[in-house]
Amino acid sequence: MKEDHLFEEENMKITADTEVCIGAGMCALTAPEVFDQSEEEGTVVVLDGEPPASSEAAVRRAVQLCPSGALSVS
Repeated sequence: MKEDHLFEEENMKITADTEVCIGAGMCALTAPEVFDQSEEEGTVVVLDGEPPASSEAAVRRAVQLCPSGALSVS
């Protein structure tokens, strides 16, 4: 029996805490296809909470660069 599910790719899931975000914008600069900033408050806006694997490196870098620790990825 072939077990295709072993090879299925799971998308990462992004969590952003806008109460912690200080609006530094590193996320939007690092992965603009996934993150933006609110025009009113300047806090993070997640454009794609489950981006494709092709965005993983940029998303993980954005999470590392976030000075407030408002972002997490699983």
